[in-house]
Amino acid sequence: MSSSAASLRRLLLSSRRLPDRTFSSSASASAASPVTDPSPSAGRSPTTPRRKGLKDIVDSLFKERNLDLLISRFKEISAVPRFRCKHRIYEVAVQRLAGAGRLDGVAEILEAQKGYPEDIAQEGFAARIIGLYGRAGMAAAAEETFRQLPALGCCRTVMSFNAVLTACADAGDFDRLDELFRKVPAEEGGIAPNEVSYNIMIGSLCKRKDLDAAMCVLDMMDEREVQPSLITFNTLLNGYYQNGRFSDAEKVWAKMADKDCKPDTKCFNAKLRGLVMEARTAEAAELVAELPSRGLKPDTFSFNSLIKGYCQDGNLDNAKKVFDDLPKNECFPNRETFETLVPVVCQAGQLDFALRMCIESMSKKCYVAAEVLQEVVDAVVKESKIEDAEKLVALARSNLYSKKSLKMPQPMPRAK
Repeated sequence: MSSSAASLRRLLLSSRRLPDRTFSSSASASAASPVTDPSPSAGRSPTTPRRKGLKDIVDSLFKERNLDLLISRFKEISAVPRFRCKHRIYEVAVQRLAGAGRLDGVAEILEAQKGYPEDIAQEGFAARIIGLYGRAGMAAAAEETFRQLPALGCCRTVMSFNAVLTACADAGDFDRLDELFRKVPAEEGGIAPNEVSYNIMIGSLCKRKDLDAAMCVLDMMDEREVQPSLITFNTLLNGYYQNGRFSDAEKVWAKMADKDCKPDTKCFNAKLRGLVMEARTAEAAELVAELPSRGLKPDTFSFNSLIKGYCQDGNLDNAKKVFDDLPKNECFPNRETFETLVPVVCQAGQLDFALRMCIESMSKKCYVAAEVLQEVVDAVVKESKIEDAEKLVALARSNLYSKKSLKMPQPMPRAK
């Protein structure tokens, strides 16, 4: 028996007796390496090795580069009940396999989960599996799983219905989504679409730019006495403003007033993005200034819109001021903030400011795309500031930017 299989067997036998113990099945070499328990108990000396635990196994799966090993080990470790509660590793594994085109691997690890009757009979667990198929772009498999649930001992309700709708939307299979939305409530007398169901439908129609149909769904909610929420109205506002339909967006504001639904900052952020798209930055600035009088506080996304607008207008001083004033406004920059402003200041030749922002982004764990850092590194090297470039690349390496994604270019030869 291999070391990792033996470790797994030990965990299966002791999982109830030692719920907090951790072990590793990374590979035969790492599985053989003991981990010392820093707080010995039950008569063990401080140097007595203990079995590695589930946390170590999960960590090793995150690091596994061989996709075939990832698939086989994932299926093996799925036998541990506590592992099946760890959402993040499922998401990462599916994302990696789907990104590598290994949809067979996605199906293999997710189908294996149906072999645990106590879990798959729980609708929350089943909805997770359906959702993971959607993230992998496998809408047909998501629907098939939804259809299988009664045979697997799982009672279907609006929870799994919404999960399969979301899976179809994530996979971009809108025809299947439309069909399920129409047919499932008619087939299943106990399933009636709720506010979440309608929001999924409205969101998918906005993605398709079928905004008139999205508004019709809002009318359908009225007919069926389903109360829309702020999410419903925000989705519609974003759809209209992103497509430059300001007059139609006013109809959504009117509907909100009719329903006595008070807008939040997100509603106004939708309008801000629309104004910036139409190069109406001055109006956007006025709207941000008005928010406190409406009892609302601008957030980072509000200021990001202003930064983008000023950058588009070539007003870099105002963009930088908005950025520098974020702490004063009790906001913090996010990835979008840095990715909007860094390329613009870099192209303007303000390399010290660009370097400062790159360093700040990593210190705040707002990891921008490697291309953004590369543009700064290239510009700094071009100005013969080699040491600054090397420091930035070294910092990026320490923050897990790979050598492949971020490279130190050769310095340009000086003109004679």
